[in-house]
Amino acid sequence: MRKTKTLDRRQFTAEAALAMLSGVAITISGCGGSSPTAPSGGGGGGGGNAGGPPTNGVVGSISANHDHTVSISQADLDAGNALSLTLTTGDGHTHSLSLTAGQVDQIADGQRVSESSSNEDAHAHSVTFN
Repeated sequence: MRKTKTLDRRQFTAEAALAMLSGVAITISGCGGSSPTAPSGGGGGGGGNAGGPPTNGVVGSISANHDHTVSISQADLDAGNALSLTLTTGDGHTHSLSLTAGQVDQIADGQRVSESSSNEDAHAHSVTFN
């Protein structure tokens, strides 16, 4: 009989981020809608350093997600500049998201940062990194 391995949220998000950064497609779907719910979508920190600074960039966790994704490359984390990001197309629309240089530095240091996306198609998303 095969034993099932259970992952906690941090382990799952780290594994999902590693898979996405290695070119493997993972689709996590959540309920659509305009009101925020628990985050769904990508995961937090990059690979190999659970709880510490990312090593391969980071993938944002998106609330009330309907097929959007967003990530920050390791090169952008290393540069530490302010960023304007675009969430990938979900349900025929995109959202934008701005992070200050200070927020990028916090994410690079493994700290949790949340920011709201632009309001498109009558809704916005909360995006959390780490």
